[in-house]
Amino acid sequence: MDDKTIGKRLKELRIAKGKSQTEIARELGINQSLISEYEQGSVRLHAPLVAGLAKSLGVSADEILGLKQRRNGGPRDRRFTRRLREIERLHPSQQQAVLKLLDGVLATHKASTR
Repeated sequence: MDDKTIGKRLKELRIAKGKSQTEIARELGINQSLISEYEQGSVRLHAPLVAGLAKSLGVSADEILGLKQRRNGGPRDRRFTRRLREIERLHPSQQQAVLKLLDGVLATHKASTR
């Protein structure tokens, strides 16, 4: 396992979660430039940081290190990912209203493509 491969995987996971380097750095209390260096593979990750990155990205350390396959199926567009995080913070009744609205839009789309 080389640092460049781990860095590439880290970047892919970060982007898939819709987070910027700055957001991750802020959560971990480090400089954004250090996140960039990790992603480029020019600096080796240490164990406590792998754990912090895994928590911040909502993945396992094994996924970052390539010991476990990444999960597919999450939204790839950062706009959707950010909005989903915002929806998760809503009150359950507000979440239900958003889901009903989405269901209506999707049903209309499905009906129009038949």
